[in-house]
This record gives sequence, C-alpha cells and structure tokens, in this order.
Amino acid sequence: MWTSGRMSNAKSWLGLGMSLYFWGLMDLTTTVLSGTPTPPGEIEVLLSDKPQSHLRTKRSWVWNQFFVLEEYTGTDPLYVGKLHSDMDRGDGSIKYILSGEGAGIVFTIDDTTGDIHAIQRLDREERAQYTLRAQALDRRTGRPMEPESEFIIKIQDINDNEPKFPDGPYVATVPEMSPVGTSVIQVTATDADDPTYGNSARVVYSILQGQPYFSVDSKTGVIRTALMNMDREAKEYYEVIIQAKDMGGQLGGLAGTTTVNVTLLDVNDNPPRFPQKHYQMSVLESAPVSSTVGRVFAKDLDEGINAEMKYTIVDGDGADAFDINTDPNFQVGIITVKKPLSFESKKSYTLKVEGANPHLEMRFLNLGPFQDTTTVHISVEDVDEPPVFEPGFYFVEVPEDVAIGTTIQIISAKDPDVTNNSIRYSIDRSSDPGRFFYVDITTGALMTARPLDREEFSWHNITVLAMEMNNPSQVGSVSVTIKVLDVNDNAPEFPRFYEAFVCENAKAGQLVQTVSAVDQDDPHGGQHFYYSLAPEAANNPNFTVRDNQDNTARILTRRSGFRQQEQSVFYLPILITDSGQPVLSSTGTLTIQVCSCDDSGHVLSCSPEAYMLPVSLSRGALIAILACIFVLLVLVLLILSMRRHRKQPYIIDDEENIHENIVRYDDEGGGEEDTEAFDIAAMWNPREAQAGGAPKTRQDMLPEIESLSRYVPQTCAVNSTVHSYVLAKLYEADMDLWAPPFDSLQTYMFEGDGSVAGSLSSLQSATSDSEQSFDFLTDWGPRFRKLAELYGASEGPAPLW
Repeated sequence: MWTSGRMSNAKSWLGLGMSLYFWGLMDLTTTVLSGTPTPPGEIEVLLSDKPQSHLRTKRSWVWNQFFVLEEYTGTDPLYVGKLHSDMDRGDGSIKYILSGEGAGIVFTIDDTTGDIHAIQRLDREERAQYTLRAQALDRRTGRPMEPESEFIIKIQDINDNEPKFPDGPYVATVPEMSPVGTSVIQVTATDADDPTYGNSARVVYSILQGQPYFSVDSKTGVIRTALMNMDREAKEYYEVIIQAKDMGGQLGGLAGTTTVNVTLLDVNDNPPRFPQKHYQMSVLESAPVSSTVGRVFAKDLDEGINAEMKYTIVDGDGADAFDINTDPNFQVGIITVKKPLSFESKKSYTLKVEGANPHLEMRFLNLGPFQDTTTVHISVEDVDEPPVFEPGFYFVEVPEDVAIGTTIQIISAKDPDVTNNSIRYSIDRSSDPGRFFYVDITTGALMTARPLDREEFSWHNITVLAMEMNNPSQVGSVSVTIKVLDVNDNAPEFPRFYEAFVCENAKAGQLVQTVSAVDQDDPHGGQHFYYSLAPEAANNPNFTVRDNQDNTARILTRRSGFRQQEQSVFYLPILITDSGQPVLSSTGTLTIQVCSCDDSGHVLSCSPEAYMLPVSLSRGALIAILACIFVLLVLVLLILSMRRHRKQPYIIDDEENIHENIVRYDDEGGGEEDTEAFDIAAMWNPREAQAGGAPKTRQDMLPEIESLSRYVPQTCAVNSTVHSYVLAKLYEADMDLWAPPFDSLQTYMFEGDGSVAGSLSSLQSATSDSEQSFDFLTDWGPRFRKLAELYGASEGPAPLW
C-alpha cells in the first residue's frame, strides 16, 4: 500500500495549519512531497491500497481539513484542494462526485481529476465552514468504488470588518461638580472578525472629541470625568466621540466611532438671591381674606428640586395681617391678606420676607448661605366701604301676641369711612315676603307690621339693609333671626270627628267612647286638658264625662233602656279646657248613635226601622220613576233658559243713560286686574252704589271731572255718589300694600241726560242704517272745534271710508 500527496512546499502546509485524519482499519500515510508547484492551498489526497495479504477491501479516504481564504478577489475560480483514490489509475475510469453544503453552487469538483474549486466569493462572517461529502464511482458502471464520506472546508479569516458599537449612540448623565475619575458610562464595540486568529478582533478605545472634560479606558471602554468642578450652569451638554480600533490599535487596523451625549445633572450648589431688596405693593382695604396682594421671587440658578423655595415672613408689623405661600410651579412667594384690613386703623405695613432652599447638600454648604431676605412695603388704599352693623348678627325673641307697630329691636350700623355718611335702613323684601316687619328708615327700629302667629311661622329670618345716603351703591346687610314665642291663643279641640254608638241593652256606667284633644300651642310645662259636659248639658240624664287626668276622658252612660224608636242619635257637647294663661276652652260634639246589639255587645243595626218599599214594586218600576224625574228636571231648565232670552237687548234707547269708563294709562298697570280697583257694576248702576260717607280725594292726581263741570248741571245727586264711590275705591287700591300697580282711572262724568254733548257712545250707532252727521259739533263751542274739523261737513269729495 502506498499513498502520496503534494503541496507547493512544506511551509505552505504548516502555514495553513492543515492536519491529516486517519480513519478506518487501513494504514494510511500522507507524505508531503516536493514537486510541481501548485496554487496556494492545494492539497492532494490519495487513496491507498492495502497489501494483498490483507483480507479487507481496499476502500477508504485519506482525510484532510481544507482551508481557503475569504474575500478572494481574483477572476479565476479559487483552487481549494484535490481528492484522489488509490484506485484511480489515471485512465479516467474513476468519476468523482461532490455533494453537501454549497456543492455545485459555491464549490465544484473536476469529476476526472478530483480538483475542488470555489466559484463564489466567500465571507467567513457569513459562514465559517462547509461540510461536504465525496464519492468515487466507476465511470462505466456507476458502481461506487469507495463508500461516501464527509470532509470540511474551513474559511480562513482576514481583517475585513471594522469595530462597531451596537448600542450607540449613547446618552449618559453625571452630576455636576463630580470628582475627577467619576464613571460616566461604559461603551462596548464588537468586531465580526475571528477573535482566535491574529489581532483582527482585538479592539482598543480612544477619545476623539470631549477632552479635556472626559477620558476613556482603552481596554474597557469606561468613560470617566477628567476635569474637576464641571458646572452645569456654565455648560450642561457635552458631545463625546469615542473610537474603537482593531489590530490592537496598530497602523493599518480598522476603526469605528460612536457618539456619547453627556448631560450634567444639577446639584444644589447655587444659593437663592432676591434680585430686589425692596418691594412696594398696595392693596385695597376692601380686599377679602386670602386675596393676593403681590409676589416676590428669589432667583436660584439650580433647577428641579434644588431650586425649590420656601418663603416665610420673619419680621415686620404686618405678620398678623398678611401671609405668604409658595407657588410650587413657579417658585414665587405669593403674599395674601390674612385678616380684614382697615385704612382708618392702619395705612401701611412692612414685611421682612425670607426665601430659602429646603433641600441642602452638605458638601456645598460652604457656598452658602442658602437663604436670602427682602423687605416688602404694603400700602392700604382707602375705599368707600358699605355700612357695617354692630353686632354682625341679631337674635330677637318676641311673643306672638305683640301689638302691631311694637319696636322689637334697634338695628345699628355705621359708615366705617372717615366721612361717616348718614345711613338709611330697609328690609330686603325677599327675606320677608309676608311683610311681617318694618324698619324705621333713620333710627333702625325694627317693628312688627302684621300680627304674628307662632303656629303659622315660628321663626323669621330677615335681612336688614343699610345704605349710605351719599352713595346708594354702598349697601351693608345683617341677618336678623326672630323667634316667635308662644302664648296661649289656641283653644284645645278634638283632633277628629268623634262618632260612637250605644247599645239598646247598655247598662248604666258603661263606656261609650274615649276622647282626646289637641292644642296648637306649646306651653313650657306641656299640655294638660280638662274635660266636662258643656254648661247647657251639665244635667244630661243620658251620659256623663269622666276626666282620666292624662289628657283623655271617658264618656259613660248614666242610664239604661235606650231605644232607637224613641231617639236614634244623641249629640253630646263636651267642654275642653287647657291649663294656659289665659285659660281657653272649646266645645266639641260627640255624636252617639243608638244601635241594636246582641247579647255579646256586637252591633246588629244602627239605623231606625228601615222604610220598606211595597213588595210588588219591581226594579223596572223604580227605573221608570227615576226617568220621569229626570225629564221633569230637563223641562224646568229649558223653561228657565227661554225666559232669560226674553230679556230686553243690550242696545239702550237714546233716552237711557249710557255710562262709559275713560282710562288713562300714564304708568305700567296690572292689566285685567285693573277691574279689582273698582266695582264696574256700580258704575253701570250708580243708584245702587253704597253711600261711603265723605268723598275721598286722590292725592297723586287731580280728577279731571271738572273739565266739563261748567256744562254739566251738578244737581244730580247720583253723579256725586258715583264720583265719591270711584275715588274711595281708588284710595283703597293705593293704600293696599298687597295690590299690584293698577292703572289710573279717571271718570269724565256721565253722558246722557243733562249733558251738553249728549251721548258720544258708539254703542247705539249700530241701530241706525243712515249716515250720521256731525255738523252739530260746530254749535258746541270751542272745546269741540277739533272734533268739528275732523268729523264735520266739508266741501271736498266724500271720503272713501
């Protein structure tokens, strides 16, 4: 058995790091021979034969690992190696076949010689090795000459990949004023080249931009601060560029860069300072409590929690009148009113305000102090204030039987201003819709205007207003709570209608009914009622009253032998008396029916012997009788209606008096409610008007009845009666506090008998079909000249209307 292999030289063999593998049970030897030069990386693998004395079949491979460089840029296929079987005699009878990963696509084999070539560009970073299978066949028969076996082609690495930062660019933070060497961040670069082969993947870090503030460790990539006292307020953001270079940083190595954005974090290294040492503010004396007066601001160059401020008033004469709070959003001090101010009491205040950082860092205390003070002067401005009541609330107790016009309380208010204007008092009518009270306009005396009734309103809450005479817009108010005290002004009475029954077989002393009473009054000692028979029934022979001394009473029989036929119902008057002062009483009536009862006292019937209809009267007869009664009622109503329609018509003869109302609307009136101011029926029938005594005169307007007095005879007594009646009604309307504002009614006397003008009413115009002439108006004198010009005869054509 013999085998042989050849390469360009032994040095190339060793440089590729190739090794031989000996498989199977045959003795295989590989010899590196010198001979005809071959391309780099070429390997010849021979199959060997065993001696004839060996019993086993001579078929096995001489195995090698094939190596080939990546990124081959030549134009010809790259020679990888050679496969050779010891059965190959060089006559072309052996056919070599290649299969497996990349066979036919990446790698090809010469089926005659066994030469393997790479036909595509190889990249170790994409695939580091290929596993293939080789087989030798008899070219004529296709019979395998050797069993199929595997071999590996490994891709040899070159430095073709630069280092890369997979996590870049980086963002990092570091506190300002950090010591030198403080770690900021660690950057990491990766190289896709083979780290086990040479220095292609050995990376070294360096800093290209960011000095002298930062440095980087060449091996670990840790970035650290390189300059002390880095101040955020001077410079906050830094851009650092880091380079990673392979080949250990040697010349010719590939490099990659990344950016690290470093932000300095704030620390409390700057004390607050007020840009103003003096603030001047003003506030109205009417400013409500908690209203804002002004703002102060202490500037702090720090930010966030390190710039938070706390403002306090540390001194000054206004510490009791003003307060200061910190706005958490803008870190300003807001000065507010703490209590009501008065220009008349104090015109100005001085405050000493301190602003301080609540969050301090011990290592920067030497840069302090971390607080500052400023002075604030506040002037109080005078305003016209409304009247002020003293006290600010009134509570009044008044008995319900107080007389109208009684003064129950003096309400006092004063003008707090220096001018001390006069004050006028009034009641807010929305708080006293019933108008139970009245306040004197000048003295403030609160009086009753209507009778009080505790049982109707036990409490009154009214508002009294005080207004300045010189400035009516300045109005003060005070609440007055009035408690109406109870007096005994309501007599006790039965809470309901009492109706009882007594059996015909009742015995003397038997209980008929238990009664009780109620009283709307509420005496301090509680209610206590006394019961007895009314004086007119004191000697009642049938029943008696027993007082139970617990505000109830029992009604008992005095005799027996009651009979429905004799008397079916008894009305028993009971006198109920209370214990108040003065003592009040009332009489309640108990209705007692006499009933038929069984031996056990159960009622059988409480009505006298019923009226029985004849047995022969059927239901149909009853219906017929009711129908006849209904027809008679309809006839009666029809006759009455016909008689009403026979009355004389509404049109009145010329000889009759026609009365009309002339209403002058000088002010807003009450509409249809105006008819409540007078009795219109009395005006149509003045003779039926009631004599009301002396005529009353309206003060707000002189009646215009005198306008025709010279033409109207005043001998008619009826005219004077109607005149007085109408004026009396108008006066009553004016004096009625509950009436709405009615229109002003004026009466222009009566048209008809005794009037120079006769009747101007249009009511009777419908009775004449002929055209009415108004020429007679010219004879009535100068007062009717305008009417004569409008309606009198004219020379022109007849009007179209």
